[in-house]
Amino acid sequence: MPELNRLLKNVGLPGTRQMANRVAGQTEIIDLTLGQPDFPVPQAVRDRVMQAVDNEPMKYSHNRGMMELRKAITDFYKDKYTAEYEPSDEVIVTNGGSEALDTIFRTIINPGDEVIMPAPVYTGYEPIVTMLGGTAVLVDTTETGFIPTAQKLEAAMTQRTKAVLLNYPNNPTGAVYPKGTVASLVELFKRHDIFIVVDEMYAENTLDGEHHSFTSYPAIKDRLLAVNGLSKSHAMTGWRIGWLLGSAEMIEKLTLVHLYNTLCASMPSQIAALEALTGAADAPAEMNAAYKERRDYIYRRLVNMGLETVLPEGAFYIFPSIKGYNESSFDFAVELLEEAGVAVVPGAAFSEYGEGHIRISFATGMENLEEAADRMEKFLNGKKR
Repeated sequence: MPELNRLLKNVGLPGTRQMANRVAGQTEIIDLTLGQPDFPVPQAVRDRVMQAVDNEPMKYSHNRGMMELRKAITDFYKDKYTAEYEPSDEVIVTNGGSEALDTIFRTIINPGDEVIMPAPVYTGYEPIVTMLGGTAVLVDTTETGFIPTAQKLEAAMTQRTKAVLLNYPNNPTGAVYPKGTVASLVELFKRHDIFIVVDEMYAENTLDGEHHSFTSYPAIKDRLLAVNGLSKSHAMTGWRIGWLLGSAEMIEKLTLVHLYNTLCASMPSQIAALEALTGAADAPAEMNAAYKERRDYIYRRLVNMGLETVLPEGAFYIFPSIKGYNESSFDFAVELLEEAGVAVVPGAAFSEYGEGHIRISFATGMENLEEAADRMEKFLNGKKR
């Protein structure tokens, strides 16, 4: 076989998928691994797509996406965050948030560049940078409630720093950035000539308070690249539809990478996204009511089990500490799976700073959560600290 990309040897299957694949098809296992909302796609979205498939041509759209959809996206940001973006040249519709991030990093990264990432960190970020010859520089947030500070981020910056990548509400911790944190980070970014990449995929799944978006700060717009989509807010994971926002100068460059990768986003999914943003805008609030009930339940159960746990204010994950059991998070997760039939993700999957924790997804029904909690409590009662 001809030689492959040499950097591929530094990339492996993410821990989330390793555990999910391990339990696939096992009906007796309660699977709390993936961030897959258990809600159906809103009926209005499904109806609109079926109508379009039957009656409208499914041809290419503009490389940046349907103009109607781009306008709906920029209107959403203007209404919610007072953020001013032009639909014609400051937004690209992408095949999910993952493609948006891939497009961004393939546009800005040169070999040797560094990207700062607060950790614990989502499993999909580091591999993109690594395969481009860049380096992920992780900043520990475990002592600050999983929220990065301007001081720690600045201390990690070097002459090779190309970007900072922020994700909130955070996967895996559910942490939400307070307004004061966002404001202090904006002041930091004003002083440094770097890109600010923000993954806000869980913004609409903020369970307490409100989401404070960096798009609200025009002072950093020229270097801000914001990613979002409908996978989590509207339970549209398989539709693979997202977007990225940036300055007109940056979007021009990003479009080149995007179009040679994918040409344009799927037309049925673009039509679905337009309906989601205009005809099903209330869907996230309905789902969040259920997520909050589940969050409060599993948090209470974990605390009663004696596990140190930070209450997540967003997303649908909780990240309890299992440090008291003096074993690796991988070993703990495997034992929990094999002995109790409950699948979770080892915290080490989210970098060394996630070690000593497990990630539990509560994007599942209360019946599953209750049974999982009962099994986990019985499992822990039989373990030594």
